Amino acid sequence: MVLKVNMSSEKYRTKAMKIVVGASGVNGVRLEKEQGKLMVEGEGVDVLALAQTLKKKVGKTEIIKVS
Repeated sequence: MVLKVNMSSEKYRTKAMKIVVGASGVNGVRLEKEQGKLMVEGEGVDVLALAQTLKKKVGKTEIIKVS
């Protein structure tokens, strides 16, 4: 899945990565800093719950693609 997250500073990038890595079912995460996107790999990940947590703790979050 691909999530677009507010990562305007290193603090937000670090916080977003910690939240995603700690989510249940996540096997890997790849970061594209320039575009502000997180590529999340895993099985059984609750996309909506993850997006809501990121929105609450980091800021604006959009679900770009779910696969």
